[in-house]
Amino acid sequence: MHRFITLSALLIMIGTACVPARKYEELEEKYKKSIEDAELYKTKAQDCDAEKLELESQLTELSKKHGILTEDLSNLDRSYKETLRQYEEIKENHQILKDQYDALLKLSERESTLLGKELDAARLELQKKEDELNRLAIELNQKEQRLSQVESDLKEREKRVNELEEIISKKDAAAEALRQKIADALLGFKDKGLTVEERDGKVYVSMEAKLLFASGKTAVGSEGKKAVIQLAKALEGQEDIDVLVEGHTDTDEMRGSGHPKDNWELSVLRATAVVKIMTSSSSIDPKILTAAGRSKYIPVGEDKAKNRRIEVILIPKLNELFEIISKD
Repeated sequence: MHRFITLSALLIMIGTACVPARKYEELEEKYKKSIEDAELYKTKAQDCDAEKLELESQLTELSKKHGILTEDLSNLDRSYKETLRQYEEIKENHQILKDQYDALLKLSERESTLLGKELDAARLELQKKEDELNRLAIELNQKEQRLSQVESDLKEREKRVNELEEIISKKDAAAEALRQKIADALLGFKDKGLTVEERDGKVYVSMEAKLLFASGKTAVGSEGKKAVIQLAKALEGQEDIDVLVEGHTDTDEMRGSGHPKDNWELSVLRATAVVKIMTSSSSIDPKILTAAGRSKYIPVGEDKAKNRRIEVILIPKLNELFEIISKD
């Protein structure tokens, strides 16, 4: 928020000076949007990592449930078979008692009554076993359905984790390939204050001010212009990235009453100068470019010369990841 207020104040001062206010209002809007987009990409990437961790946790939990259900199903199946065996045994005994009862119908009434009670008890036990057998059959069916559902959920989670890992891997590989492409294109400037590195899925091209600008100036020198043009040529045809050009200064205050008046203005004008060269010397789509000034507030170390720099940040678009996340 402080940066936006400071930038707004700067733009008001510029508006009252010799630079048209409308130009800096547009620049301010693009800068704000670039910061919001960068934060959005960072947040989405973090959400993606968080979801991956959550999915892996859910995958582990589902695997545990799958093992428990498999064991329960095995135990239930053994219980079902044992009950079925007992049922057949009781059924056989019932038939034996029935045969004995039929054979003893001619015996005394007392013996017949006793045998009838035994037969009734056997029938009751047989009915209980039939009921238990039916209950176990229903429970077995329910367990099988739950196991099937868990297996289905497990496969779906595995699929989503694999999709996320594949896309993240592709994005990392694409970022590394882009970094290598840029590094190869700018190899001749390696020892002239230019570095290319990949961090957090983004490619950072850092050019020290001594390569691009004279002290306190905003016009790009001939050697620096060559580096900017080669960078722009390497980015031609890239449609799946956004390019943020940031100007950075040291902590020394500007001297004199002319333009640029301060480090904010100097950093913005230098970033704008680089963007203009990129668009005028290549077929790069201007829609993916944003120029921004960061003044002195993001140093890279104690060395003032290294803090005076232009950083071109190549930010990959994460549409595929967002589509997978939005499925939930």
